[in-house]
Amino acid sequence: MKFLVVDDSQTMRRIVNNALKGIGYDDIVEAEDGKDALTKLYVDKIDFVITDWNMPNMSGLEFTKAVRSDDQFLNLPILMVTTRGMKEDVMEALQARVNNYVVKPFTPQVLKEKIDQILKTTL
Repeated sequence: MKFLVVDDSQTMRRIVNNALKGIGYDDIVEAEDGKDALTKLYVDKIDFVITDWNMPNMSGLEFTKAVRSDDQFLNLPILMVTTRGMKEDVMEALQARVNNYVVKPFTPQVLKEKIDQILKTTL
């Protein structure tokens, strides 16, 4: 399974990558913002997206809306990982059709649980 990890922070991408590798996923593509991620989505065969919300050029929310507007990506699992923990933010992300939501900071166990939950309902 190939993951696309989208975050403008190289440190956060490394944290997510290490967490993914720790739970057995090592096929990972990185993007530094939504625009970069959209390009990579059309080039690589991506099976799962983990995206930050707050990024320059194109936010994770704008990226999610762009992905969901393309029929070929309607069922692509998207996990939003962000510092935005207000209920309104969670609701906005869910309305944009992210599959689940994690508030930073998080543990690898929480990441694994969210990925497992999404995979159970989408596969």
